[in-house]
Amino acid sequence: MSTPNPWRDRQAPSLEDMEALAAEAFTRLPEAFRRLCQGVVIRVEDFPTEEVLEAMGLESEFDLLGLFQGIGRAQDGAVAQTGQMPNMVFLYRRPMLDYWAEHEETLGGLVTHVLVHEIGHHFGLSDDDMDRIEAMADMP
Repeated sequence: MSTPNPWRDRQAPSLEDMEALAAEAFTRLPEAFRRLCQGVVIRVEDFPTEEVLEAMGLESEFDLLGLFQGIGRAQDGAVAQTGQMPNMVFLYRRPMLDYWAEHEETLGGLVTHVLVHEIGHHFGLSDDDMDRIEAMADMP
């Protein structure tokens, strides 16, 4: 008798599942990096809004995996603080699942990658800096 395929009864990860993956990925980031993220809100949505797509000149809602919205630390203080919304990182579930299906990468690894890079925009970090932080998050 053959062993049942573990994927047979699985469904695509829900928004809640992706939020849990993002929360887990965040806890694995270096503590000093997490402390700097105080006040950054992480949200998981199915897709970016039409306004975001238009503002970025994107043709498809599948073209964007994540987005940082707000005032990055590099620009902090350059603008008046009155009425400022919290800095937010958006992770887009459906585009991430589409990307995941087409590439040889774990879903947890992809969520970590997008999260680090979007938070990295908040700090104005280089790609090399973000790659080092991501590598530290992958360490046991």
